[in-house]
Amino acid sequence: MPEALYAAEEMRAAEAGHDVDELMARAGRAVAEETLRRFPDARRFVAVCGGGANGGDGRIAVDVLRSAGRDAVVADDVDGADAILDALFGTGFHGEPREDAVRKIDAINAAGVPVVAVDLPSGVDASTGEVAGACVDATVTVTMHGRKVGLEVAPGRFRAGEVVVADIGLEPAETEHGLVTAEILDRVPRKRPEQNKYTAGSVLVVGGSRGLTGAPCLAAEAAFRADAGYVAVAVPDSTLPVFEQRLLEAVKLPCPEDDGKISPRAIDPIVEFAGKAGAVALGPGLGRGPGPREVVARLLAELEVPVVVDADGLSGLEPFERSSPTVLTPHEGELARLLGEESRWVAAHRLEAAKRGAERFGCVCLLKGADTLIASPHEGVWVCSLGTPALATAGSGDVLTGVVAAFLAKGLEARLAAAAAATACQLASRDVAQAGAVASDVVGLLPFVLD
Repeated sequence: MPEALYAAEEMRAAEAGHDVDELMARAGRAVAEETLRRFPDARRFVAVCGGGANGGDGRIAVDVLRSAGRDAVVADDVDGADAILDALFGTGFHGEPREDAVRKIDAINAAGVPVVAVDLPSGVDASTGEVAGACVDATVTVTMHGRKVGLEVAPGRFRAGEVVVADIGLEPAETEHGLVTAEILDRVPRKRPEQNKYTAGSVLVVGGSRGLTGAPCLAAEAAFRADAGYVAVAVPDSTLPVFEQRLLEAVKLPCPEDDGKISPRAIDPIVEFAGKAGAVALGPGLGRGPGPREVVARLLAELEVPVVVDADGLSGLEPFERSSPTVLTPHEGELARLLGEESRWVAAHRLEAAKRGAERFGCVCLLKGADTLIASPHEGVWVCSLGTPALATAGSGDVLTGVVAAFLAKGLEARLAAAAAATACQLASRDVAQAGAVASDVVGLLPFVLD
């Protein structure tokens, strides 16, 4: 199961009944020890402290630093500091900092020296990751007891630097949201001796249009590399030569087309062909317009197998009703259009946006990004953040779609399939060249992360 991610209220519950002074003493010492370990050559430490418990942690850290023979002070003036402790706001903070706090935050960020945030960077909402105003850019964050939602969900995650979890003597607790670990891949079924190519996972990719043949090719190749036994592609008839050349192992279903895009006339043959599939990947390279929208809407209504919808399949998508598992995999812009919002709103409220997407469509919503979020109706959000910037390249979403489809075809529950697929792609991204990587590089490494 995912690692606990604590919201502010969940941390308060975890701390209830414990001696506050003792907890603060442990927290302050943990901050001081990590600061000394990280910056052994620093001579002067300045802690900028607020009036609450977070500020108390910072003051205790200063006392510990002084006991270690270091020049350490609590001050608002950070001039001359070799390292700064940010102890302005803790887990209880939300909204925008007041004017006096903004000045302190701006001074911290302008100092040009390492910053150690106490529990989380001041200005980050611990429960959502939202940053409504000025915010500290930390070099490292020493967070108490467990990771906070705001340290893993953007934009807060981008302000936290490296996160270190300090044990302050609290018992683990269940939380609404969770951080996915690499161990989730142990839940993915591998091929067994008694299986054949169909029972090992059969995937049908529906997509492609004139000029957009690469996307379904990547999805199909990724499904194979994610251990599916059988992959087929349903594509416009005129594009068939491309797929015959590119996809050696996949079966091809040429479809009636209109202006180089799959026509609604292809729905019946696709539904019949999908009767042998364990899952369908719908949308990569499908193209946009009334015809593709009708294809998506009718296939969602008529297919009885699990479906993952991505890319052009999300264009103009309206709420639907399905009894079979369904996963949507939008990026911020696509989810914004589905919710009637601006992309920048989604970027600023990723947790809320993912949850709204899941509720609006009644299915799993995977919001792509450095902090990939997997939301399911009436359940907590899972965060996958094991990847590298190498995934910020054209086609990586098509790769993810193929892996989700393969895992659905193997029988994984939709939320688990989505989270495992995101994890597999992120782990594969660690082993590719970080400069100039392309999506097919990730495809080639999928078997190794699943081995």
